[in-house]
Amino acid sequence: MTTTTLDTVSTGAPTVFTQAHLGWNAWIEPVAEDALTERQKDGLVDIARAKSPYFRLLAHDPDILKTRTLADKDIFYNTKEGLPRAERELAAAAVSRSNGCIYCASVHARFATTFSKRHDDVQRLLDEGVGADIDPLWNAIIEASVALTATPIAFGPQHVATLRDLGLGDLAIADLIHSAAFFNWANRLMLSLGEPEQAA
Repeated sequence: MTTTTLDTVSTGAPTVFTQAHLGWNAWIEPVAEDALTERQKDGLVDIARAKSPYFRLLAHDPDILKTRTLADKDIFYNTKEGLPRAERELAAAAVSRSNGCIYCASVHARFATTFSKRHDDVQRLLDEGVGADIDPLWNAIIEASVALTATPIAFGPQHVATLRDLGLGDLAIADLIHSAAFFNWANRLMLSLGEPEQAA
């Protein structure tokens, strides 16, 4: 794989967590949209992702990109049972807030707002951080997600017991774990490959 290193000096990257749409500046040259091979397009799974420099960067390794994207879609879009979509997105937003990933936090905070219709509560998470006191269920989801983020063994029986007491079944708790774990990994990848920028 041949890549070109880009200028990594920030040119006004956002420093405040927001629900606004942000752009993303890659530090390694993404595959040009018009240069994507059929294998790379297949790796994107959804061709609309070819507009994203992040996904075109990951397209340098299309097989891993495809596996990553299929896992992402199953965790966040397969919501016939288990945890509702709003709470899956809340978990991703909380993890991103904890990890300092402004770009991912903006995306998943917007989704959390869209599916919960609770804009102000989601914004409190962004403004006040993962210690924001919202309501018992959302607090427990955030706390469990952050425990997984800090180190997986910090998540334990006490988190499961609290979530069960608040009405979540085993499938919903598993969905929460998957959402938090996936974005804990995704944040670290994105934070190492580029930075957010104001949308054009």
